[in-house]
Amino acid sequence: SMKLLSVQVGRPRTVRWHGKVVSTGIYKEPVEGRLPLQLFNLKGDEQADLTVHGGREKAVYVYPSEHYPFWRKEYPDLPFHPGWFGENFTVEGMDERTVCIGDQFRIGGALVVVTQPRMPCFKLGIRLGKPDAVKRFHASGRCGFYLGVLQEGEVGPGDLWEQVARGDEQMTVIESYRLMTQ
Repeated sequence: SMKLLSVQVGRPRTVRWHGKVVSTGIYKEPVEGRLPLQLFNLKGDEQADLTVHGGREKAVYVYPSEHYPFWRKEYPDLPFHPGWFGENFTVEGMDERTVCIGDQFRIGGALVVVTQPRMPCFKLGIRLGKPDAVKRFHASGRCGFYLGVLQEGEVGPGDLWEQVARGDEQMTVIESYRLMTQ
């Protein structure tokens, strides 16, 4: 079954990167209990750069828990935990090869639609503290995906995902990612 394992929110933080001061919302911490999922974000979550993240098409970023063992092997020195990649939802039983753009799911009291894959940006390098992180993230295809919110409602860890519609194009997230990054 497809399950929401962990829910994370965060506020932008200012960090120094290559001598510049950068604002990033990639630092997310797990929350207990249930949270309202709103049209533009999860309550209490803020993005730093709304041109890249956020807005109705990118209200929530989802990352499969099954990818974490791969990253632990790649970077054994990093203390990975849910939310490490800046995701709001860490999930189980669904990934870029099984989920299609346009797929709709009911989760908790909300209705969501898969909108697009995540494009890795340099802030991933800041989060991981590794100069090659963006390249490795890209090569791995373990990109995660964004959700739009069709109907607001409360969500929380342990909620099951119920698929209610399939995307028209039947294009998986990974296929879309490869097309967008050719």
